[in-house]
Amino acid sequence: MRKSLYLVVVYLVFTTSFVKAQTISPSPYFSFGKGLGITSPDSLFLLNIRFRMQNRAAFRTESASDLSIDQVEARVRRLRLRFDGYIYNPRLTYLIQLSFTRADMDFDDTGFPNVIRDAMVIYAINKTFSIGLGQTKLPGNRQRVNSSGDLQLADRSIVNSTFNIDRDFGVQAYYNNYVGKLYYVLRGSISTGEGRNIVASDRGLDYTGRIELLPFGPFTNGGDYFEGDLMRESKPKISLGVTLSQNKNTTRAGGQLGKFLYDSRDMTTFMTDFLIKYNGWALACEWLERNSPDPITINADGDVRFIYTGFGQNYQGSYLFKNNYEIVARYSQINPFEKIQTLDDLTKQYTIGVNKYIKGHRVKLQSDITLEKNQWLQTSNANTDSWTIRFQIEVGI
Repeated sequence: MRKSLYLVVVYLVFTTSFVKAQTISPSPYFSFGKGLGITSPDSLFLLNIRFRMQNRAAFRTESASDLSIDQVEARVRRLRLRFDGYIYNPRLTYLIQLSFTRADMDFDDTGFPNVIRDAMVIYAINKTFSIGLGQTKLPGNRQRVNSSGDLQLADRSIVNSTFNIDRDFGVQAYYNNYVGKLYYVLRGSISTGEGRNIVASDRGLDYTGRIELLPFGPFTNGGDYFEGDLMRESKPKISLGVTLSQNKNTTRAGGQLGKFLYDSRDMTTFMTDFLIKYNGWALACEWLERNSPDPITINADGDVRFIYTGFGQNYQGSYLFKNNYEIVARYSQINPFEKIQTLDDLTKQYTIGVNKYIKGHRVKLQSDITLEKNQWLQTSNANTDSWTIRFQIEVGI
């Protein structure tokens, strides 16, 4: 009897151990770098998770001489969640980015919450050439291509907000290589021309091409795609960029952005930019111009909506001290062309900012003060001016 009982116990222990061993599955691999990375046990999938938020307080005065408060801004400016990685093959990558604040969702112009910012699948044919399909940023001006989490000041310039071509759905191609010691980057896209998450498109498309020339080679850790010389380049690094975008038959005032026009229009946007970084110093310059044969649209009630055709220039310089404090100065101007000078004014902004980088651009404190001057060129409307003070904290991984 005891022998039989012993055999039963041995059998149960062995069976339980065997079943338990059979049900144990390998654990995924975790990594901590730019976000939280999760790799499947068979290494066929990689998911990288990142988030960031920008909390802002700002005050604008009645005028440059009357310092009483006209407007208060207190809000979460940006709150975003990002996923990227690869599927089955490291050459097949994806990018997903979601936004959760009203200003980030393009709600005021479209009337619905545009949660999806990026949804892109990219295949790397080789080390120098990739092609992608989906929704993401077009290869536009330097400041727009930079992430809003990598800015020196609390927001991009008025030049960018007026003329940039933002995001769109379509196909994009990326190529980078050397000619001798000259490094260059080519980017091109064919997209809908209507912007993010537009269900119905017109018969026109947007065609965009960009070239970047880096005569002294690539920047350290991709430093040409974030503002400020956080890498403290040991040798001068320069990038020259040119973008041309033609948007055919667009229905929005900014092509991919803005209010919906009362009739479709063609527009052309030309952009050039210059960037230099060296030993904590950085200087970025941009010149943007937009044209349209007939920029003004009018509905049956006489209401007017128009494309801002004009010229913009932006100059931004900075120095990063070794204690990771930074001073920044920016001058921006947008000048409407003659056809719309009765509808919009010439605007100039002078900005000075002070930053403290705690963990690079991922964790930082930002503050700036801006003097804005508005001048009407063809009407008797009163010219205006004002001061704006902003403080922002950014936290992300």
